[in-house]
Amino acid sequence: MSEISAGDAMATAASTVGWRRAGVAGAAIGVIAAGAAAGVAVERLTVGRGMRKRARLALDATGPYGSLRGLPGRATADDGTELYYEIDEVEPGGGSGGTPPGNATGPRRRRLFGRKAPAPVTVVFSHGYCLSQDSWHFQRAALRGLVRTVHWDQRSHGRSERGRAQAQGVHVGIDQLGRDLKAVIDAAAPEGPVVLVGHSMGGMTIMAFADQYPALMRDRVAAVAFVGTSSGKLGEVNFGLPVAGVNAVRRVLPGVLKALGSQAELVERGRRATADLFAGLIKRYSFGSRDVDPAVERFAERLIESTPIDVVAEFYPAFTEHDKSAALPLFLDVPVLILAGDKDLVTPSSHSEAIADRLPDAELVIVPDAGHLVMLEHPETVTDRLADLLVRAGAVPESSNVGGHGSTAQQPGGR
Repeated sequence: MSEISAGDAMATAASTVGWRRAGVAGAAIGVIAAGAAAGVAVERLTVGRGMRKRARLALDATGPYGSLRGLPGRATADDGTELYYEIDEVEPGGGSGGTPPGNATGPRRRRLFGRKAPAPVTVVFSHGYCLSQDSWHFQRAALRGLVRTVHWDQRSHGRSERGRAQAQGVHVGIDQLGRDLKAVIDAAAPEGPVVLVGHSMGGMTIMAFADQYPALMRDRVAAVAFVGTSSGKLGEVNFGLPVAGVNAVRRVLPGVLKALGSQAELVERGRRATADLFAGLIKRYSFGSRDVDPAVERFAERLIESTPIDVVAEFYPAFTEHDKSAALPLFLDVPVLILAGDKDLVTPSSHSEAIADRLPDAELVIVPDAGHLVMLEHPETVTDRLADLLVRAGAVPESSNVGGHGSTAQQPGGR
Protein backbone atom coordinates (compact mmCIF):
# COMPACT_ATOMS: atom_id res chain seq x y z
CA MET A 1 0.00 0.00 0.00
CA SER A 2 1.34 3.46 -0.84
CA GLU A 3 1.99 5.88 2.00
CA ILE A 4 -1.35 7.73 2.36
CA SER A 5 -2.76 9.93 5.08
CA ALA A 6 -5.26 8.60 7.61
CA GLY A 7 -7.98 10.72 6.03
CA ASP A 8 -7.24 9.27 2.60
CA ALA A 9 -7.36 5.77 4.06
CA MET A 10 -10.82 6.38 5.46
CA ALA A 11 -12.02 7.77 2.14
CA THR A 12 -10.56 4.81 0.26
CA ALA A 13 -12.28 2.33 2.57
CA ALA A 14 -15.60 4.13 2.17
CA SER A 15 -15.43 4.25 -1.61
CA THR A 16 -14.42 0.59 -1.74
CA VAL A 17 -17.80 -0.48 -0.40
CA GLY A 18 -19.74 2.09 -2.40
CA TRP A 19 -20.94 3.83 0.73
CA ARG A 20 -23.23 6.63 -0.46
CA ARG A 21 -23.46 8.22 2.94
CA ALA A 22 -19.70 8.52 3.27
CA GLY A 23 -19.90 12.30 3.62
CA VAL A 24 -21.91 12.31 6.85
CA ALA A 25 -20.75 8.99 8.25
CA GLY A 26 -17.13 9.61 7.32
CA ALA A 27 -17.18 12.87 9.23
CA ALA A 28 -18.72 11.17 12.27
CA ILE A 29 -16.31 8.27 12.30
CA GLY A 30 -13.51 10.71 11.55
CA VAL A 31 -14.13 12.20 14.98
CA ILE A 32 -13.52 8.78 16.50
CA ALA A 33 -10.40 8.22 14.41
CA ALA A 34 -8.87 11.65 14.94
CA GLY A 35 -6.60 10.77 17.85
CA ALA A 36 -5.53 7.48 16.34
CA ALA A 37 -4.96 9.03 12.92
CA ALA A 38 -2.75 11.73 14.37
CA GLY A 39 -0.62 9.09 16.06
CA VAL A 40 -0.38 7.10 12.82
CA ALA A 41 0.64 10.22 10.89
CA VAL A 42 3.45 10.97 13.35
CA GLU A 43 4.60 7.36 13.28
CA ARG A 44 4.75 7.37 9.49
CA LEU A 45 7.14 10.32 9.55
CA THR A 46 9.69 8.21 11.41
CA VAL A 47 8.87 4.55 10.71
CA GLY A 48 8.59 3.12 7.22
CA ARG A 49 5.80 0.79 6.09
CA GLY A 50 8.20 -2.11 5.60
CA MET A 51 9.64 -1.71 9.08
CA ARG A 52 6.15 -1.61 10.61
CA LYS A 53 5.22 -4.79 8.76
CA ARG A 54 8.39 -6.55 9.91
CA ALA A 55 7.72 -5.45 13.48
CA ARG A 56 4.22 -6.94 13.35
CA LEU A 57 5.55 -10.22 11.99
CA ALA A 58 8.21 -10.34 14.69
CA LEU A 59 5.68 -9.72 17.44
CA ASP A 60 3.35 -12.37 16.01
CA ALA A 61 6.19 -14.89 15.90
CA THR A 62 7.57 -14.31 19.38
CA GLY A 63 4.59 -13.26 21.49
CA PRO A 64 3.28 -16.11 23.67
CA TYR A 65 -0.10 -14.49 24.19
CA GLY A 66 -3.08 -16.59 23.19
CA SER A 67 -1.00 -19.76 22.83
CA LEU A 68 -2.38 -21.63 25.85
CA ARG A 69 -4.59 -24.57 24.89
CA GLY A 70 -6.73 -27.01 26.85
CA LEU A 71 -8.80 -30.13 26.35
CA PRO A 72 -11.22 -29.25 23.52
CA GLY A 73 -14.95 -29.82 23.50
CA ARG A 74 -18.10 -28.61 21.80
CA ALA A 75 -21.52 -27.70 23.14
CA THR A 76 -24.63 -27.41 21.00
CA ALA A 77 -26.73 -24.28 21.37
CA ASP A 78 -30.52 -24.32 21.12
CA ASP A 79 -30.38 -23.33 17.44
CA GLY A 80 -27.82 -26.02 16.62
CA THR A 81 -24.75 -23.75 16.68
CA GLU A 82 -21.60 -25.60 17.77
CA LEU A 83 -19.85 -23.70 20.57
CA TYR A 84 -16.16 -24.43 21.11
CA TYR A 85 -14.68 -24.62 24.61
CA GLU A 86 -11.51 -25.81 26.30
CA ILE A 87 -11.02 -27.24 29.78
CA ASP A 88 -7.97 -26.95 32.00
CA GLU A 89 -8.31 -29.78 34.52
CA VAL A 90 -6.68 -30.14 37.92
CA GLU A 91 -4.66 -33.33 38.32
CA PRO A 92 -3.29 -34.93 41.51
CA GLY A 93 -0.28 -32.98 42.62
CA GLY A 94 -1.59 -29.70 41.25
CA GLY A 95 -0.59 -30.22 37.61
CA SER A 96 -2.80 -29.06 34.78
CA GLY A 97 -4.31 -31.68 32.50
CA GLY A 98 -5.29 -29.15 29.88
CA THR A 99 -2.01 -28.67 28.03
CA PRO A 100 0.01 -31.28 26.18
CA PRO A 101 3.74 -31.38 27.03
CA GLY A 102 5.71 -28.63 25.33
CA ASN A 103 2.68 -26.35 24.91
CA ALA A 104 2.85 -24.56 28.26
CA THR A 105 3.85 -21.19 26.88
CA GLY A 106 3.16 -17.82 28.43
CA PRO A 107 4.06 -16.33 31.83
CA ARG A 108 5.70 -18.63 34.36
CA ARG A 109 3.10 -20.44 36.47
CA ARG A 110 2.76 -19.20 40.06
CA ARG A 111 0.92 -20.95 42.85
CA LEU A 112 -1.89 -18.68 44.00
CA PHE A 113 -3.20 -20.88 46.79
CA GLY A 114 -1.61 -22.93 49.53
CA ARG A 115 -3.47 -26.17 48.80
CA LYS A 116 -5.78 -27.77 46.28
CA ALA A 117 -9.42 -26.76 46.28
CA PRO A 118 -11.32 -28.84 48.86
CA ALA A 119 -14.38 -29.21 46.61
CA PRO A 120 -14.79 -29.49 42.85
CA VAL A 121 -15.39 -26.10 41.31
CA THR A 122 -15.28 -24.91 37.72
CA VAL A 123 -14.47 -21.32 36.77
CA VAL A 124 -16.17 -20.46 33.46
CA PHE A 125 -14.68 -17.52 31.54
CA SER A 126 -16.85 -15.63 29.01
CA HIS A 127 -15.11 -13.17 26.69
CA GLY A 128 -16.20 -9.88 25.15
CA TYR A 129 -17.33 -8.57 21.77
CA CYS A 130 -14.85 -9.08 18.90
CA LEU A 131 -12.53 -11.11 21.15
CA SER A 132 -12.10 -14.82 21.96
CA GLN A 133 -11.32 -17.06 24.91
CA ASP A 134 -7.65 -16.16 24.44
CA SER A 135 -8.30 -12.68 25.83
CA TRP A 136 -8.06 -14.30 29.30
CA HIS A 137 -4.47 -15.41 28.61
CA PHE A 138 -2.88 -14.10 31.82
CA GLN A 139 -5.63 -15.28 34.15
CA ARG A 140 -5.61 -18.68 32.49
CA ALA A 141 -1.85 -18.95 32.91
CA ALA A 142 -2.06 -18.03 36.59
CA LEU A 143 -4.86 -20.46 37.46
CA ARG A 144 -3.67 -23.50 35.49
CA GLY A 145 -3.45 -26.57 37.69
CA LEU A 146 -4.98 -24.80 40.70
CA VAL A 147 -8.67 -24.88 39.84
CA ARG A 148 -10.73 -26.36 37.01
CA THR A 149 -11.43 -23.75 34.33
CA VAL A 150 -13.52 -23.60 31.16
CA HIS A 151 -12.78 -21.07 28.42
CA TRP A 152 -15.26 -20.81 25.56
CA ASP A 153 -15.73 -18.82 22.37
CA GLN A 154 -19.01 -16.98 21.97
CA ARG A 155 -21.00 -17.86 18.85
CA SER A 156 -19.45 -16.50 15.64
CA HIS A 157 -16.24 -15.71 17.54
CA GLY A 158 -12.96 -17.61 17.84
CA ARG A 159 -13.30 -21.30 17.05
CA SER A 160 -17.06 -21.47 17.57
CA GLU A 161 -19.38 -21.91 14.62
CA ARG A 162 -21.05 -18.94 12.98
CA GLY A 163 -24.46 -18.59 14.60
CA ARG A 164 -26.83 -20.74 12.54
CA ALA A 165 -29.82 -18.56 13.35
CA GLN A 166 -27.84 -15.46 12.35
CA ALA A 167 -26.85 -17.08 9.07
CA GLN A 168 -30.59 -17.30 8.40
CA GLY A 169 -31.07 -13.63 9.22
CA VAL A 170 -32.27 -14.00 12.83
CA HIS A 171 -31.22 -11.10 15.03
CA VAL A 172 -28.75 -12.04 17.78
CA GLY A 173 -29.56 -10.80 21.27
CA ILE A 174 -27.92 -11.01 24.67
CA ASP A 175 -30.57 -13.51 25.78
CA GLN A 176 -29.30 -15.90 23.10
CA LEU A 177 -25.81 -15.60 24.56
CA GLY A 178 -27.20 -16.45 28.00
CA ARG A 179 -28.68 -19.65 26.55
CA ASP A 180 -25.34 -20.38 24.89
CA LEU A 181 -23.62 -20.13 28.28
CA LYS A 182 -26.16 -22.60 29.68
CA ALA A 183 -25.28 -25.05 26.88
CA VAL A 184 -21.56 -24.71 27.64
CA ILE A 185 -22.10 -25.29 31.37
CA ASP A 186 -24.28 -28.34 30.65
CA ALA A 187 -21.54 -29.81 28.44
CA ALA A 188 -18.35 -28.80 30.23
CA ALA A 189 -19.44 -28.53 33.89
CA PRO A 190 -22.62 -30.59 34.30
CA GLU A 191 -22.22 -30.85 38.08
CA GLY A 192 -20.56 -29.09 40.99
CA PRO A 193 -20.31 -25.40 41.81
CA VAL A 194 -19.36 -22.89 39.14
CA VAL A 195 -17.82 -19.44 39.29
CA LEU A 196 -18.82 -17.23 36.35
CA VAL A 197 -16.34 -14.64 35.05
CA GLY A 198 -17.34 -12.31 32.22
CA HIS A 199 -15.70 -9.39 30.43
CA SER A 200 -17.85 -6.80 28.65
CA MET A 201 -20.27 -8.81 26.47
CA GLY A 202 -19.32 -11.83 28.59
CA GLY A 203 -20.63 -10.07 31.70
CA MET A 204 -23.86 -9.29 29.90
CA THR A 205 -24.03 -12.97 28.92
CA ILE A 206 -23.87 -13.92 32.61
CA MET A 207 -26.70 -11.49 33.44
CA ALA A 208 -28.84 -13.01 30.69
CA PHE A 209 -28.02 -16.51 31.93
CA ALA A 210 -29.13 -15.63 35.48
CA ASP A 211 -32.27 -13.94 34.21
CA GLN A 212 -33.35 -17.02 32.25
CA TYR A 213 -32.15 -19.73 34.68
CA PRO A 214 -32.65 -18.36 38.21
CA ALA A 215 -32.90 -21.83 39.77
CA LEU A 216 -29.58 -22.90 38.27
CA MET A 217 -28.10 -19.60 39.37
CA ARG A 218 -29.30 -20.21 42.93
CA ASP A 219 -28.28 -23.87 43.13
CA ARG A 220 -24.88 -23.93 41.44
CA VAL A 221 -23.29 -20.51 41.04
CA ALA A 222 -20.77 -19.94 43.84
CA ALA A 223 -19.47 -16.52 42.77
CA VAL A 224 -19.50 -14.05 39.88
CA ALA A 225 -16.96 -11.59 38.46
CA PHE A 226 -18.05 -8.74 36.18
CA VAL A 227 -15.11 -7.16 34.35
CA GLY A 228 -15.63 -3.97 32.32
CA THR A 229 -19.29 -4.63 31.67
CA SER A 230 -22.71 -2.98 31.86
CA SER A 231 -26.28 -3.82 32.86
CA GLY A 232 -27.76 -1.38 30.35
CA LYS A 233 -27.93 2.17 28.91
CA LEU A 234 -25.05 1.53 26.53
CA GLY A 235 -26.80 3.77 24.03
CA GLU A 236 -25.78 6.70 26.23
CA VAL A 237 -22.03 6.00 26.13
CA ASN A 238 -20.12 8.85 24.45
CA PHE A 239 -16.88 6.91 23.70
CA GLY A 240 -14.86 9.94 24.78
CA LEU A 241 -16.27 12.03 21.93
CA PRO A 242 -17.91 15.45 21.73
CA VAL A 243 -21.71 15.37 21.83
CA ALA A 244 -22.04 16.28 18.14
CA GLY A 245 -19.73 13.45 17.10
CA VAL A 246 -21.55 10.91 19.27
CA ASN A 247 -24.96 11.86 17.92
CA ALA A 248 -23.72 11.63 14.33
CA VAL A 249 -22.21 8.20 14.91
CA ARG A 250 -25.39 6.92 16.58
CA ARG A 251 -27.54 8.05 13.68
CA VAL A 252 -25.51 6.39 10.95
CA LEU A 253 -23.61 3.51 12.51
CA PRO A 254 -26.35 0.81 12.49
CA GLY A 255 -27.05 1.37 8.80
CA VAL A 256 -23.38 1.67 7.97
CA LEU A 257 -22.52 -1.60 9.69
CA LYS A 258 -25.38 -3.36 7.94
CA ALA A 259 -24.14 -2.08 4.57
CA LEU A 260 -20.56 -3.06 5.36
CA GLY A 261 -21.63 -6.50 6.55
CA SER A 262 -23.35 -7.15 3.24
CA GLN A 263 -20.07 -6.62 1.40
CA ALA A 264 -17.78 -8.40 3.84
CA GLU A 265 -15.09 -9.47 1.38
CA LEU A 266 -14.51 -5.95 0.08
CA VAL A 267 -14.55 -4.50 3.56
CA GLU A 268 -11.98 -7.00 4.83
CA ARG A 269 -9.65 -5.86 2.06
CA GLY A 270 -10.16 -2.30 3.22
CA ARG A 271 -9.38 -3.26 6.81
CA ARG A 272 -6.12 -4.84 5.74
CA ALA A 273 -5.22 -1.82 3.63
CA THR A 274 -5.76 0.57 6.55
CA ALA A 275 -4.13 -1.62 9.19
CA ASP A 276 -2.17 1.24 10.75
CA LEU A 277 -5.27 3.34 11.30
CA PHE A 278 -7.20 0.43 12.81
CA ALA A 279 -4.24 -0.38 15.07
CA GLY A 280 -4.38 3.16 16.43
CA LEU A 281 -8.12 2.92 17.03
CA ILE A 282 -7.76 -0.43 18.77
CA LYS A 283 -5.05 0.96 21.05
CA ARG A 284 -7.14 4.00 21.94
CA TYR A 285 -10.23 1.99 22.83
CA SER A 286 -8.48 -0.98 24.45
CA PHE A 287 -5.89 0.51 26.78
CA GLY A 288 -5.62 3.46 29.15
CA SER A 289 -1.88 3.54 29.87
CA ARG A 290 1.05 4.38 27.63
CA ASP A 291 3.53 1.67 28.63
CA VAL A 292 1.67 -1.42 27.41
CA ASP A 293 3.94 -4.11 25.99
CA PRO A 294 3.89 -3.81 22.17
CA ALA A 295 3.39 -7.57 21.93
CA VAL A 296 0.20 -7.26 24.00
CA GLU A 297 -1.00 -4.37 21.83
CA ARG A 298 -0.40 -6.51 18.77
CA PHE A 299 -2.19 -9.44 20.43
CA ALA A 300 -5.25 -7.24 20.97
CA GLU A 301 -5.12 -6.20 17.32
CA ARG A 302 -5.07 -9.83 16.19
CA LEU A 303 -8.02 -10.73 18.40
CA ILE A 304 -10.17 -7.88 17.11
CA GLU A 305 -9.06 -8.16 13.48
CA SER A 306 -10.05 -11.84 13.46
CA THR A 307 -13.74 -10.95 13.92
CA PRO A 308 -15.36 -10.67 10.46
CA ILE A 309 -17.15 -7.42 9.68
CA ASP A 310 -20.49 -9.18 9.17
CA VAL A 311 -20.22 -10.60 12.70
CA VAL A 312 -19.38 -7.14 14.03
CA ALA A 313 -22.49 -5.84 12.28
CA GLU A 314 -24.92 -8.51 13.44
CA PHE A 315 -23.93 -8.22 17.13
CA TYR A 316 -23.85 -4.43 17.41
CA PRO A 317 -27.63 -3.76 17.79
CA ALA A 318 -27.79 -6.15 20.77
CA PHE A 319 -25.85 -3.73 22.94
CA THR A 320 -28.17 -0.76 22.58
CA GLU A 321 -31.08 -3.09 23.38
CA HIS A 322 -29.32 -4.69 26.37
CA ASP A 323 -30.95 -3.98 29.74
CA LYS A 324 -30.53 -6.51 32.54
CA SER A 325 -30.68 -4.16 35.52
CA ALA A 326 -33.79 -5.99 36.74
CA ALA A 327 -31.79 -9.23 36.88
CA LEU A 328 -29.09 -7.88 39.19
CA PRO A 329 -30.90 -8.86 42.45
CA LEU A 330 -30.31 -12.50 41.42
CA PHE A 331 -26.65 -11.93 42.35
CA LEU A 332 -27.33 -10.63 45.87
CA ASP A 333 -26.71 -13.97 47.57
CA VAL A 334 -23.31 -14.81 46.04
CA PRO A 335 -19.90 -13.15 46.32
CA VAL A 336 -19.50 -10.71 43.42
CA LEU A 337 -16.46 -8.89 42.07
CA ILE A 338 -17.09 -5.82 39.91
CA LEU A 339 -13.95 -4.49 38.23
CA ALA A 340 -13.36 -1.83 35.58
CA GLY A 341 -10.67 0.47 34.24
CA ASP A 342 -11.00 4.15 35.08
CA LYS A 343 -10.22 5.08 31.45
CA ASP A 344 -12.58 2.59 29.80
CA LEU A 345 -14.25 4.40 26.88
CA VAL A 346 -16.37 1.42 25.78
CA THR A 347 -18.10 0.42 29.03
CA PRO A 348 -17.18 3.32 31.35
CA SER A 349 -16.50 2.64 35.01
CA SER A 350 -19.72 4.49 35.86
CA HIS A 351 -21.57 1.43 34.51
CA SER A 352 -19.70 -0.80 36.96
CA GLU A 353 -20.53 1.63 39.74
CA ALA A 354 -24.20 1.42 38.74
CA ILE A 355 -24.05 -2.38 39.09
CA ALA A 356 -22.40 -2.00 42.49
CA ASP A 357 -25.19 0.32 43.61
CA ARG A 358 -27.61 -2.56 43.09
CA LEU A 359 -25.26 -5.08 44.76
CA PRO A 360 -24.08 -3.35 47.95
CA ASP A 361 -22.14 -6.38 49.24
CA ALA A 362 -20.11 -6.73 46.04
CA GLU A 363 -16.44 -5.78 45.85
CA LEU A 364 -16.00 -2.82 43.49
CA VAL A 365 -12.51 -2.26 42.06
CA ILE A 366 -11.77 0.67 39.74
CA VAL A 367 -8.30 0.12 38.28
CA PRO A 368 -6.29 3.32 37.72
CA ASP A 369 -4.78 3.98 34.32
CA ALA A 370 -6.69 1.13 32.68
CA GLY A 371 -8.87 0.85 29.60
CA HIS A 372 -11.42 -1.65 28.31
CA LEU A 373 -9.02 -4.62 28.04
CA VAL A 374 -8.02 -4.29 31.69
CA MET A 375 -7.33 -8.04 32.05
CA LEU A 376 -4.56 -7.72 29.43
CA GLU A 377 -3.34 -4.27 30.47
CA HIS A 378 -3.17 -4.89 34.24
CA PRO A 379 -3.28 -8.69 34.53
CA GLU A 380 -1.87 -8.95 38.04
CA THR A 381 -4.57 -6.68 39.48
CA VAL A 382 -7.34 -8.63 37.78
CA THR A 383 -5.93 -12.02 38.74
CA ASP A 384 -5.30 -11.00 42.36
CA ARG A 385 -8.86 -9.80 42.76
CA LEU A 386 -10.18 -12.93 41.05
CA ALA A 387 -8.09 -15.11 43.40
CA ASP A 388 -9.57 -13.29 46.38
CA LEU A 389 -13.07 -13.84 44.99
CA LEU A 390 -12.44 -17.58 44.77
CA VAL A 391 -11.32 -17.57 48.38
CA ARG A 392 -14.39 -15.60 49.52
CA ALA A 393 -16.59 -18.06 47.66
CA GLY A 394 -14.99 -20.99 49.45
CA ALA A 395 -13.87 -22.38 46.12
CA VAL A 396 -10.23 -22.55 47.24
CA PRO A 397 -8.43 -22.37 50.59
CA GLU A 398 -7.14 -19.06 51.88
CA SER A 399 -4.51 -17.88 49.44
CA SER A 400 -0.82 -17.79 50.02
CA ASN A 401 1.22 -14.78 48.98
CA VAL A 402 0.53 -14.14 45.30
CA GLY A 403 3.60 -13.58 43.21
CA GLY A 404 3.87 -11.91 39.82
CA HIS A 405 2.13 -13.76 37.02
CA GLY A 406 2.35 -11.59 33.97
CA SER A 407 3.02 -7.95 33.24
CA THR A 408 2.20 -6.04 30.08
CA ALA A 409 4.31 -3.00 30.92
CA GLN A 410 7.11 -2.38 28.44
CA GLN A 411 10.43 -2.80 30.24
CA PRO A 412 13.33 -0.34 29.81
CA GLY A 413 15.57 -1.52 27.00
CA GLY A 414 12.85 -3.60 25.36
CA ARG A 415 11.55 -7.11 26.05
